[in-house]
Amino acid sequence: MVMRLSSRNILLATAVVWLFSALPYVHSDNAKTSPTPNKAVFITIDGAIGPATKDYFIRSLEKANTKNAALFIIQMNTPGGLDSSMRDIIQAILASRIPVASYVTPSGARAASAGTYILYASHIAAMSPATNLGAATPVQIGGFSPPDKPGKNGDKDSKPQPTDNKTAMSRKAINDAVAYIRGLAELRGRNIEWAEKAVREAASLSSSEALKQNVIDYIATDISDLLKQLHGKTIKTQQQEVVLDTQGMIVEHIDPDWRTRLLNIITDPNVAYILMLIGIYGLIFEFSNPGALIPGTVGAICLVLALFAFQALPINYAGFGLIILGIVFMIAEAFAPSFGALGIAGVVAFVIGSIILMDTDVPGFGVSLPLIGTVALVSSALFTVVLVMALKARRRPVVSGQEELVGAIAEATEDFDEQGYIHLHGESWNAISETPIKKGQKIKVTKLEGLTLNVEPVADSHEEEV
Repeated sequence: MVMRLSSRNILLATAVVWLFSALPYVHSDNAKTSPTPNKAVFITIDGAIGPATKDYFIRSLEKANTKNAALFIIQMNTPGGLDSSMRDIIQAILASRIPVASYVTPSGARAASAGTYILYASHIAAMSPATNLGAATPVQIGGFSPPDKPGKNGDKDSKPQPTDNKTAMSRKAINDAVAYIRGLAELRGRNIEWAEKAVREAASLSSSEALKQNVIDYIATDISDLLKQLHGKTIKTQQQEVVLDTQGMIVEHIDPDWRTRLLNIITDPNVAYILMLIGIYGLIFEFSNPGALIPGTVGAICLVLALFAFQALPINYAGFGLIILGIVFMIAEAFAPSFGALGIAGVVAFVIGSIILMDTDVPGFGVSLPLIGTVALVSSALFTVVLVMALKARRRPVVSGQEELVGAIAEATEDFDEQGYIHLHGESWNAISETPIKKGQKIKVTKLEGLTLNVEPVADSHEEEV
């Protein structure tokens, strides 16, 4: 009995010793796989802010949170962008667990329009020397509104009076933008009055003036300089307060992945426009020539990609409809020639639809006018060729069908007075003649009744068969 108890105790002790000896190894493995906390992640936004930029930003911020980074930096140089994409980026910044620093760089860069909102929303706002921000007035959809009229006395310094042409929609958009940027300024403790001025009057500031007026927090020559200035600073995020330790901080750049690069390509308005045209023409060619397969396959893929891009872009569907109508008219000219009426109407509808296709005047989100002109000229040339060919075909004599038989020269295969057989185009036809016909005589077809030909002798014996 004693031996049994001793054996059990030995086994139990061995198990306990093994368990506690294994714990350090488990802890060591976890330490190896855990991300380094003293790390900064940065991305580069260079160009207009759109769906691809939004996707790149949000996915990169998620990666930074996954890696437990201490700071997320946006290197920014943008003329502005789409309101929907900007707001999604700002929502991600406001909900971020780690501090987000917006840094306008390099020298000569700007954070205009949407970039100003993002700068105001960030926990840290910094700029390089010789950069600027501002001009945050929302662009009116469908075109620019006319300028405000001066005061009643014509004094330029008096308060402008709103015009009747300035729609309630544009005023609503401006007031909404003002309230939005004022809220961001209050949240981050930045200059509220200038923020409103940037929206209402499209005001801009240089980096030095922005620092003086409490619009930004720092001026830095590069990221290393920015990190030095941020060391020991306390940043308050939505979830916690973070004291930044930027000494010896590892800085990692996140490059756009294939999905972001593909999205950036297809959401370019010019690329989306070309994809749409390839898709439409490809499907039309496939329907006109069933079984070709390649035009239909390529056209379907391009059209789906174009529709996906249009879903992410501010599209004017009246413009889209005019483009479709214009293409239909030009195709109809090829199949039912109207001597230019359908073709001209198609080109006009196509050009107008292409110009108003993008329902915004935001820089970088419009279809290139030279591209529209080139496509319109090519389409016009095609329908002109079709029109010329139709006119030539109309002047040519009929060479096939029933109409071609009338006037054709045949040869009698037997003697007959009223009814007999003749040889025409390698075939034997039943013929009727009011004049007696002799075998081998040349005769001319005057009329076709069913499968019977009315004929008469040829006056010129030298006339040959057509």
